[in-house]
Amino acid sequence: MTGWEQLAVLGAGLGAGVLTSTVGVASLLSFPVLLAIGLPPVVANASNTVGLVPGALSGAVGYRQELREHPRTVLVVLAACGVGSVGGAILLLALPPGVFEAVVPWLILLSCLLVGAQPWISRWLRRTRNEPTRLRHDMSPATVVFAVLTGTYGGYFGAGSGVMMAAVLGLGTDFPVRIVNALKTLAVLAANVVATAIFVVVADLDWLAIGLLAAGSVVGGYIGARLGRKMPPVVFRVLVVIAGGGTAVLMLL
Repeated sequence: MTGWEQLAVLGAGLGAGVLTSTVGVASLLSFPVLLAIGLPPVVANASNTVGLVPGALSGAVGYRQELREHPRTVLVVLAACGVGSVGGAILLLALPPGVFEAVVPWLILLSCLLVGAQPWISRWLRRTRNEPTRLRHDMSPATVVFAVLTGTYGGYFGAGSGVMMAAVLGLGTDFPVRIVNALKTLAVLAANVVATAIFVVVADLDWLAIGLLAAGSVVGGYIGARLGRKMPPVVFRVLVVIAGGGTAVLMLL
């Protein structure tokens, strides 16, 4: 890596850390940079996952106040995404590169639509089911299943996994945006940590790229948490739709 390439990876880590803690599309920024400096796709993917762990960790620390408010949900999110990530990491190492390329952009687009329309969908569901106005602060079995599937995707590739988790939490619970952001960041952390434990043992990694990503993302993750805590719900949904939609379009091109 040249000096300029190292700066590019460091900057990508910083930006990816901010995105992890806000709109959840960190790999949109960091993964293409690793490809651009010449890393093979599988090496870039695994190295990207490992390098962004510090960013998700610092983001979770930044959201520590929000995470303390719902400890049971925190444990469920950690378990669901951690278990799912094991399967995702195994798929990444076992399947040929690009197996899910045709499906992933459409999953991200669907997640964006669900996040954008979440207030209307939630109100419609409550009316059709005659649900009481009591807020849902526990994850239903269906929500847990979708969280596991999101963790599987996070362990496999991860681009847009934060958007997907925001959609799952937005439809499956009634948490405010700051709590959704906190839990989404925690979900990304859980998936990345479990996948990292597997990749360190069996995957081919570029440790220089990992170190640069980690150094940038650990700062960006905390900054992103400060921004995400104050983000109005409408702004959050608009940014998720724009960022996630952009990710999907770029992957389709």
